[in-house]
Amino acid sequence: MFTASSPDQMPDLDTTLSMSGLAFMQAMRDGEISHPPVSKLMNYALEEVAQGKIVFRGTPGFEHTNPAGGIHGGWYGTLLDSCMSCAVMTVTPQGSVYTTLEYKVNMVAAIPVGREILATGTVDHAGRTTGVAHGEIRDAETGKLYATGSTTCLIMKLRGN
Repeated sequence: MFTASSPDQMPDLDTTLSMSGLAFMQAMRDGEISHPPVSKLMNYALEEVAQGKIVFRGTPGFEHTNPAGGIHGGWYGTLLDSCMSCAVMTVTPQGSVYTTLEYKVNMVAAIPVGREILATGTVDHAGRTTGVAHGEIRDAETGKLYATGSTTCLIMKLRGN
């Protein structure tokens, strides 16, 4: 597993479109293609890939805190956007990609600095042009719920039938 540190280490569009979204995410999990740089910046990694489901494991650090010393809401949002939209990616056919149209975050508890979490995204609906998913951030040890989210993604067929 490696994280891209320059644009030339990222998978190009031809590589992305040559496989289904599930195969793409499995290749990322298996280290055959790079992880995006945001995962290093936000300190999370791809842990589980299945049809319609993604799990990331992460740990917010001091560098993710707001002026009041709590974990910044952008960290929650980034993790939820990543797990929910990547879950949608797992249901896209070969020749297609996705992009987030909108997402919503509900923070229900403060994540302590240094606490390991699991961010799980699950697809609720995948159609020809849109995918809908929900997500949760939970404590990796206790299962305590820290945040929930929902998203709608645009699915774009760029190649093929």
